[in-house]
Amino acid sequence: MIDEEKQTGAPAPAPAPAPAVHPQTAGNKIFAIKTTAKQERAVADSIKKAVETQTDIKVVAIIVPDELRGYVLVETPESHARIEQLVEMIPHARAVVKGETKIEEVAHFLVPKPVVSGIEEGTIVELIAGPFKGEKAVVKRVDMGKEEITVELYESVVPIPITVRGDHVRVVEKVEDR
Repeated sequence: MIDEEKQTGAPAPAPAPAPAVHPQTAGNKIFAIKTTAKQERAVADSIKKAVETQTDIKVVAIIVPDELRGYVLVETPESHARIEQLVEMIPHARAVVKGETKIEEVAHFLVPKPVVSGIEEGTIVELIAGPFKGEKAVVKRVDMGKEEITVELYESVVPIPITVRGDHVRVVEKVEDR
């Protein structure tokens, strides 16, 4: 090996860093499995059980995104044909979608959305849990960090601010653009 710095007078360029790929996920593919409506969780549980007990098919991860109804995503080093064999054994699993999915296409499913996203000050909500369950309220403050909102009961004589978790409310009426 020739020392480049001695020949040109300039320091040798640093070697390019290797791409950061987790050894367990290198070479894996992501397949979408079509399921019966509202059976996504049951299909995911059945796949997990089948992989652990019955088959020699390797599955690295199973994803059941709420936004993607009727589908389960499976990360595996196996071929399309092997995943089709697995799907034949699983109740409520219909078919494997042709082709593979790239991690970039499903990455947004891996980051949870805040519970209070879409709730703004002035929004009318209904409390669905706690001692004021069933009451309507107006949002006065939204705390994204704690995923809490402060509301005042809609039909209250004395407005008392109440802080509740974001998942304890259901939006009834959104604020109109002013």
